[in-house]
Amino acid sequence: MKSSAAGRLSDHVVLVTGAARRIGAVIARAFHAEGARVAVHFRRSSAEAGALVASMNSARPGSAAAFEADLSDDSSIAALPASVVGTFGALDVLVNNASTFYPTPLGAITAVQFDDLVSSNLRAPLFLSQAAAPELARRRGLILNIADIHGLRPLRHHAVYCAAKAGLVMLTRALARELGPDIRVNAIAPGPVLWPELPIDEELKRRIIARTALRRGGTPEDVAQAAIFFVAGASFVTGEVLAVDGGRLSGGDDR
Repeated sequence: MKSSAAGRLSDHVVLVTGAARRIGAVIARAFHAEGARVAVHFRRSSAEAGALVASMNSARPGSAAAFEADLSDDSSIAALPASVVGTFGALDVLVNNASTFYPTPLGAITAVQFDDLVSSNLRAPLFLSQAAAPELARRRGLILNIADIHGLRPLRHHAVYCAAKAGLVMLTRALARELGPDIRVNAIAPGPVLWPELPIDEELKRRIIARTALRRGGTPEDVAQAAIFFVAGASFVTGEVLAVDGGRLSGGDDR
């Protein structure tokens, strides 16, 4: 995967799941700014995905396309990489970003919640990586998993989510072994870079920020730049999990 003068990633095709909004959209824009062609996956956010793709294609015609897929459905997972290759002729980078997040207090956890959180945060990345692996191997590409700092240390009332993200961390390391030398596999574990859409107490936010060495929150752009690093500047790095969290000082949870 060589870069040309037109952009460090101008010969790359990047698939970002859950790319219509929030961190996924910022990652997609960052890759596009580096010259890549971008496949914007979405499930329900069709308007946001369409607007993002339109803005990219306005800057560079034919440089982006939207792909709708339900990543809880096996046939949709299998078809997604093939659809991207059919549109762009290649696939160099898979960014497993799509995720669900909500609390599951112990004593009230349901099987539906368990299946949903594990499906989006662990099962889908595994089977999508498996489906994309032949093309990624042909291109000597990269799988980049968006994990979470809470896959490394717990968050109270979110046991299922934390366990699923911890599984994604281990999946990253296992796939790096399985898929090397042809495919690199790494992960980013964001900390306080974008607050969830669920209501969060302002005092809690202040406590979380106070537990970082930098004493401030980050931004989705910090995560996006780490993603660019793994693709454009880390050719001898695989099986690594990079915490983009401002240097957390506490080993406990955030609640």
